Amino acid sequence: MSGGSTYVERVPTSRLTALASSVWIQEVGERPLAQRHVPHGGASVLCLLGEEPRVLGPLTRATFQDIPVGGTVVGVRLRPGVLGGLVRRPADELVDQDVAGTDLWRDLHRLTDRLGEAPTPQVALARLQSFVARTAGEPDPLVDEAVRTLMPWRGGRPAALPALLSISERQLRRRCRAAAGVGPKELHRILRFQGFVARLQASVERHHGADADLAGWAVESGYHDQAHLTRECRRLTGVPGAPLRPVAGGHR
Repeated sequence: MSGGSTYVERVPTSRLTALASSVWIQEVGERPLAQRHVPHGGASVLCLLGEEPRVLGPLTRATFQDIPVGGTVVGVRLRPGVLGGLVRRPADELVDQDVAGTDLWRDLHRLTDRLGEAPTPQVALARLQSFVARTAGEPDPLVDEAVRTLMPWRGGRPAALPALLSISERQLRRRCRAAAGVGPKELHRILRFQGFVARLQASVERHHGADADLAGWAVESGYHDQAHLTRECRRLTGVPGAPLRPVAGGHR
């Protein structure tokens, strides 16, 4: 990243693998950074060290976080369907919201101090992961199965879920919104986009940023054509598909 800033994703600890898709450390150099977060289907628990942890709820559009010069952020990217059990309230109350941790959990000041006093960002990240693992409840198993079915590599469709899960469409939508923040259709759109992003990242790593077949990827990822992909990229991230080539994941 520019200005001496770095962003490193890691695999979650074994206690978090069922709850989080990745964790990260971001260190900002000599210039402040407006970090763009884009929808990935889940939510994030993150902390600018020295301040209290925050929850970035399920996103339906891109949002920005201002990180000051020299700032360090540690974060946990939750899997879809985990947030409701973690905060003990319907996840749809937090859609597109950036919420202070003290508004969700009592006695968070001790965790804030422990993160800020950590000798290294790696230790701070380990402490944040431990907090999430201790605090999270059991995910709704029905929503968990719905999420697995809608993952891009499974090819599931929202319309097929009620019959597959033996539940009414209305009940499925209610439970999905409570656990994941959004209904099955919106979740499918976001996960489909993340499937495209995964193809993008793999190509960047294999071909070192060489031109890619966006039209082919669009169809392979479940879009009607490249124009459909471009509209969805603009809706979810604020930019069309082509400028996303150099980057991937839940941050931009």
